[in-house]
Amino acid sequence: MTYVVTRHCVDCKYTDCVAVCPVDAFHEADRILLINPDTCVNCDACVPACPVEAIYAEENLPSELSAYLDLNAKAENFPVINEQKTPMDGARSLDDWKAKESGWSDSEYP
Repeated sequence: MTYVVTRHCVDCKYTDCVAVCPVDAFHEADRILLINPDTCVNCDACVPACPVEAIYAEENLPSELSAYLDLNAKAENFPVINEQKTPMDGARSLDDWKAKESGWSDSEYP
């Protein structure tokens, strides 16, 4: 089992999760953070730390977000991020994401 970063992280990249990860499992892609499944120790520390509810345990991943499992599997292709930094300009809040989801299209990302 691993944890999976999903669409709420796209174009936001809040890094609260990175600050609590004990094993540096997070990698930073252009528009999203990713969790390396080979590094993740399944500690669950990142889930409550994420302010936009973007992280799921693999076994709890909704089927409509299954493409993110494959995307996170490619995490090792991106640099490790192990320090918290400022979210991206225009980062959405959880309320913004919830309002957007009624018209969401997964073709936007990945």
